[in-house]
Amino acid sequence: MSEKENKMEKIVSLCKRRGLIFQGSEIYGGMGGTYTYGPLGVELKNNIKQLWWKKFVQDRINIVGIDGPILLHPKLWEASGHAEGFGDAMVDCKECKKRFRADHLVEDETGEDLEGKNEEMTKIIKEKEIKCPNCGKVNWTDVKDFNMMFKTQMNGVEGDIFLRPETAGAIFIEFKNVLDSTQQKIPFGIAQIGKAFRNEIVASNFIFRLREFEQMEIEYLIRPQDNWEPIFDDWLSQQEDFAMELGAKKEDLRRLEHPREKLSHYSKKTIDIEYNFPFGFKELFGLAHRGDFDLTQHTEFGNEKLEYFDQESGERFIPHILEPTFGVERSLLVALVSAYTEEQVGDPNPEDGQRDTRIVLKFPKKLAPVKIAFLPLSKKEELTNPTKELFNQMQEKFVCQYDDTQSIGKRYRRQDEIGTPYCVTFDFDSLEDKSVTVRDRDTMEQERVKIEELENYLTEKLSE
Repeated sequence: MSEKENKMEKIVSLCKRRGLIFQGSEIYGGMGGTYTYGPLGVELKNNIKQLWWKKFVQDRINIVGIDGPILLHPKLWEASGHAEGFGDAMVDCKECKKRFRADHLVEDETGEDLEGKNEEMTKIIKEKEIKCPNCGKVNWTDVKDFNMMFKTQMNGVEGDIFLRPETAGAIFIEFKNVLDSTQQKIPFGIAQIGKAFRNEIVASNFIFRLREFEQMEIEYLIRPQDNWEPIFDDWLSQQEDFAMELGAKKEDLRRLEHPREKLSHYSKKTIDIEYNFPFGFKELFGLAHRGDFDLTQHTEFGNEKLEYFDQESGERFIPHILEPTFGVERSLLVALVSAYTEEQVGDPNPEDGQRDTRIVLKFPKKLAPVKIAFLPLSKKEELTNPTKELFNQMQEKFVCQYDDTQSIGKRYRRQDEIGTPYCVTFDFDSLEDKSVTVRDRDTMEQERVKIEELENYLTEKLSE
């Protein structure tokens, strides 16, 4: 096993052990591509969404938000093209009955990207006798397309109902309502964070590829005649900046432009921002110039003209759209991978010369699920009671934990593993000098702080 693969296994194990992420339906043997976010995982996830919302919505005067429904009118998916053309090429192993992405099997074997060429992929898989990754046998079906939308039913509605495979559709069809109710002027954007569902052939790499996931998307509307390329480049830079706010290093990011022949039919330009995950460089965020395709299609299929009227010039036009897209789960995975650190600490063991290994999640402070842990040095009431009082007082302002189990050293290690930036220890001297010891997660340095100054001290430290 490579060092990177080993790191990924350690992260998955840590996530379960410390209440970040659990396998979905584990007591029934698990369910592929589904996960539960535990007590700390949901805090981390919410922190990422709040960071994104503040950066891209609340701190801007020309971007507003909506929260659209998961169930949308069947005509929407006809207009968007999803009803007929939203799928992947699949191939089934006749021996173990597992299903795989055909283009991935071919690319892994030959290095060629043959997406959309089903007959050619069938030929290559059989001629090269590509083995099933699951059972090792060579007995495949022909390659065929597989629609990735989940179908459901709704009383009183005719036509196929789908769980939305992306959040963008709800934004496009609410364009006019948003415009009429907010008086926004172009350029402006509409943002949304929400669930999407894709019946992926293979869900893989922990939370990287899922069947149920969350997107953070913006549809940014511009004039058709605008010089869009500088705006496009600015959005790319902003996406990279957000990745670094999650903890990513600049050298672990790269841009991959889709070649013209691989562009979606509506796209003028699409660039993926990729991150160097333990399993290689993979898409983290995407940015596409969608032109006027979406608003034009929904105007044609719907009952409303989705156009913009410029009161100053008297001009009417259908805006063009730039779409920066962010995945919540992939953002969270970047935060975990970037934060995971192993350090050798303490004096060497006299028997084998080895030092202890400290595992620590060095999250950016604003992302840390728990900001401060309060640890009494002893379980005696004269220490636990004032520590709990201090904890209760600070909990009104910070997300805190109280922990009095096991030795102080083990408690420090436990807080390191969940990424808590500061531990506050109340000891017997605290009864006399009215001070506590504050330990820094990253440096392990300790500082004595007056209790009356503690809130201001922690507020300042957590804002750094």
